[in-house]
Amino acid sequence: MATATSPNSLLLQNPNRSTTIHLRKNSNPARVNVFNLSPSRRNKSISITCSTTQVERPPSNAQSLDRVFNFAAGPATLPENMLKKAESELYNWRGSGMSVMEMSHRGKEFLSIIQKAESDLRALLNIPEEYAVLFLQGGATSQFAAIPLNLCKRDDPVDYVVTGSWGDKAFKEAQKFCKPSVIWSGKSEKYTKIPSFDGLEQNPDAKYLHICANETIHGVEFKDYPTPKNNDRLLIADMSSNFCSKPVDVSKFGLIYAGAQKNVGPSGVTIVIVRKDLIGNAQEITPIMFDYKIHVENNSLYNTPPCYGIYMCGLVFEDLLAQGGLKEVEKKNIKKAQILYDAIDESNGFYRCPVEKSVRSLMNVPFTLEKSDLEAEFVKEAAKEKMVQLKGHRSVGGMRASIYNAMPLAGVEKLVAFMKDFQARHA
Repeated sequence: MATATSPNSLLLQNPNRSTTIHLRKNSNPARVNVFNLSPSRRNKSISITCSTTQVERPPSNAQSLDRVFNFAAGPATLPENMLKKAESELYNWRGSGMSVMEMSHRGKEFLSIIQKAESDLRALLNIPEEYAVLFLQGGATSQFAAIPLNLCKRDDPVDYVVTGSWGDKAFKEAQKFCKPSVIWSGKSEKYTKIPSFDGLEQNPDAKYLHICANETIHGVEFKDYPTPKNNDRLLIADMSSNFCSKPVDVSKFGLIYAGAQKNVGPSGVTIVIVRKDLIGNAQEITPIMFDYKIHVENNSLYNTPPCYGIYMCGLVFEDLLAQGGLKEVEKKNIKKAQILYDAIDESNGFYRCPVEKSVRSLMNVPFTLEKSDLEAEFVKEAAKEKMVQLKGHRSVGGMRASIYNAMPLAGVEKLVAFMKDFQARHA
């Protein structure tokens, strides 16, 4: 006897007879046995029904009752529909009998996952064939060392534009492995600006020019990118905080790297997109796990990669493609950011964003209160309204709302409504 079940119905069918019994919600399948029916009744269809209530699904942009709006800088909010898909596949991934967390990273199941993730990422960013895509571990911070180790020799000069804390950390790490120079720093102005490219005094012998495309802590974002003066087009960018938030011309870069935990997945995955002709010249002291050549030759599978994190990134890439690609995603991000910045700018100084308007980040929005003694109360009251992680980075204070791809418009609208109400009560 073939049996199929669902929450609302049970289908019992005798494969040798035409008898079919449909049991709907609240009926007891244990009390019905098709073989106990008389021969004349076996050939009839019996239907037992009761009234059911349709449960309405909330709009996709609405907040689920059991979830908060998470404005954390990272690990950050993920698309709710993809979390639910992961939940449905957690125990048994697509009939494999295993969770993704249990799979061999060299088995056919996981190979299909990582290969599709790479394919979808290539489609999203239109990555040229002459670039390799790597899924690595160690966070973007590990690339502060891996980049100079792979791309230059101990005495090679390199240029760094430092627009925030992460650019500064990248420069300091590079000092161990090459001869970096800071050709521009925004530290004296508290990292609120990005320089004019025309005024950059680049070293024509520099092996590469390094930037941080979006500074998570300080909220400054490159809206365009400088062109290195050397002929190799070696522009290197840390894109951790705005990766896959908008279209990018990958061909302008020698290498792009990003920690996944802002826009495309959970923590534990670092994505590196590197031009293939730059691979294979690592310094002798380079640890094997930092050598891009090793990872390219092994398709990111030299050792056990962060398998579940890569799976989650793959789901996010699917979702971004389903939204229409990064052009459509950028439109949504611009709209969200505009609503929040307008609320700050139109508050008559009650809220203030220190960043120069032309380079304000679409991803990380820092702001302060005119009455700084109210900032702790702001964060506390927002949390009661299920809006969390709004406290600014410990190095700069104030507040910070990270509004990555997966932050729904409803979350930003709720924050703005709260800000206006808070101002009305405390101005």
